[in-house]
Amino acid sequence: MTNVEQQQTADDIIIIKDLNKWYGDFHVLKDINLNVKKSERIVICGPSGSGKSTMIRCINRLEEFQRGSLIVDGVEMVEDVKNIEAIRREVGMVFQHFNLFPHLTILENLTLGQIWVQKKPKAEAEAVAMKYLERVKIPDQAKKYPGQLSGGQQQRVAIARSLCMAPKVMLFDEPTSALDPEMIKEVLDVMVELADEEGMTMLCVTHEMGFAKKVADRVIFMDAGEIVEENTPHEFFDNPQVDRTQKFLEQILDH
Repeated sequence: MTNVEQQQTADDIIIIKDLNKWYGDFHVLKDINLNVKKSERIVICGPSGSGKSTMIRCINRLEEFQRGSLIVDGVEMVEDVKNIEAIRREVGMVFQHFNLFPHLTILENLTLGQIWVQKKPKAEAEAVAMKYLERVKIPDQAKKYPGQLSGGQQQRVAIARSLCMAPKVMLFDEPTSALDPEMIKEVLDVMVELADEEGMTMLCVTHEMGFAKKVADRVIFMDAGEIVEENTPHEFFDNPQVDRTQKFLEQILDH
């Protein structure tokens, strides 16, 4: 199943249609069509420079696109700042690097957005923060600063911070690629649990194929700015339809 226009349904929370983006002369996204259903979990993989991260960064307008349309939870991503702000309240994002404020405690990192954006009272924001620190299994780190935590712990804080904002969609942009191997498992374990328990819509750019097999409803393979193939994990890994997908899987699964 390749990048053809898909039928829209009432369950679609993200609708990407004929999306194109250029950096100068470089055509980084070419006619991307993708519909994502509520509570669907999608893993996006592909070689470096294939446009994976750029595509998910367009979803919350961290990247602008030049052509096509993108609708998130009924709101079209256009130039209107109000629309962009509305979407960013609905869409959580976890980056490769944790993007925590080093001068704030873990608890303060988790309450900042709740207090300033959602206008929650401090006590309520702290209660929500502690709930999600429990969920990612590090409530005892609340009073520490990011520099006192391991990379794996910091990434779990970043996940908890996003969850505190009660997003409808979570985007993960290579969340384990900056971590040491032994820390990758602890972050992936948390993500697997969240996927199972929270029932949230999740798009994850990753090379962790074991995670894709365990969690994804659909795996998407991108190359050279295009969606080359998409399928269920079982079909994607056991029966790839496209030569480029097959070559990619041979390289990545051998490592």
